[in-house]
Amino acid sequence: MLYCRVPPTTTSEKGEIPLRSRIFADLTPLRTSPDYRRLWCGNTISWMGQQMTALAVSLQVYAITHSTFSVGLVGLCSLVPLVIFGLYGGAIADTVDRRKLGLYSALGATVMSLALAAAALAGYHRVWLLYTVVACQAVCFAMNSPARSSMIPRLLPTEQLPAANALNSLTGNLGLMGGPMLGGVIVGLWGYQTAYLIDVVAFSGSLYAMWRLPSMRPDQGEGPRRRASVLDGLRFLATRPNLRMTFFSDLAAMVLAQPRALFPAVAALWFGGDAKTVGLLVAAPAAGAVLGGLFSGWLGGIRRHGLAILIAVASWGAAIACFGLSRQLWLGLFFLAVAGCADTVSMVFRSTMLQAATPDAMRGRLQGVFIVVVAGGPRLGDFLAGSAADLTSPATAIIGGGLACILTVTALGLGRRAFARYDARDPQP
Repeated sequence: MLYCRVPPTTTSEKGEIPLRSRIFADLTPLRTSPDYRRLWCGNTISWMGQQMTALAVSLQVYAITHSTFSVGLVGLCSLVPLVIFGLYGGAIADTVDRRKLGLYSALGATVMSLALAAAALAGYHRVWLLYTVVACQAVCFAMNSPARSSMIPRLLPTEQLPAANALNSLTGNLGLMGGPMLGGVIVGLWGYQTAYLIDVVAFSGSLYAMWRLPSMRPDQGEGPRRRASVLDGLRFLATRPNLRMTFFSDLAAMVLAQPRALFPAVAALWFGGDAKTVGLLVAAPAAGAVLGGLFSGWLGGIRRHGLAILIAVASWGAAIACFGLSRQLWLGLFFLAVAGCADTVSMVFRSTMLQAATPDAMRGRLQGVFIVVVAGGPRLGDFLAGSAADLTSPATAIIGGGLACILTVTALGLGRRAFARYDARDPQP
């Protein structure tokens, strides 16, 4: 069966899990682990600041160049370092003290935001500087994320990992929603330098949390320590079918059924809207993801994580296909929100499997692969959707992509039946 109860931290007199814990986000990791609580709070604050800075940089580039192409290059400047240094950062995280790596990389990102603020205060408005700082920030993130993610299984028991990953998804999606909105308001009222300075202050939360952590050297057994190799991590992944399936299933959703690039055309052709309509379409999946995180308490009772991932990815594809059939804005927004909620469920269990079924000595490198997939998959999906829409139509591209996602994840599940039988009580990579 898909659902079972996990022994709760707090129960009623009859031993039942309280209704609130079964419905709303499970806060047990925040209550039981002060280290995780500080890490989560610090990351939530700093991530909000990073998203404010991301919007401020885009606005500043456009103000300097008046070119949307130049704004698009901002994304490229961050994507390339993420893909390259994501793998390398994971290897470093499996070699050195992860606490120090997280602390120094967060400090590096803080310095980059301070450089943006200093340049804005000095009136030095140069696009090359903004591109350079964005690339350096991406390198810091590529180093920080594998270290931070691979520390979580050392801070919490395995049964609390789904709840922790749901809370992490809530942080990410709230930042994606609220950060740009706050950034736009702050830039409009007080200028770019204020947004950058707030980001600098926001990083203090992450720095404090990393500083308070104990030493987090990777567990490499009793043998002599050796430098972790990216290729060793890829070879390990090649021999672990369940872990490979988590990446394949995510790529099926993000590459085949990613309609984001078509939102401007869809807003005009289907809904007769403008830029505001595009904004609603972009925000809808994030809103659904936030709701999925807020009402994630029930996820802790699921032990068949592989089957849950397959169902969630198929649900994403179905919701995207239904969006392609909708011609009323409210209905389209509803299906996009459903897709975002399904993506949260998938992410929670993919992250949990990656953390629980991977040896500590390999966690950094597998998290590096995770960054590459998460960063590169949607961009490839944008290209595929745009190309398919040019050859056919936006409706055909979106509906066909959703159906292709369903068929692909079904084929993956049938081809690797053991993945659907994956049991969280006995995590096998």
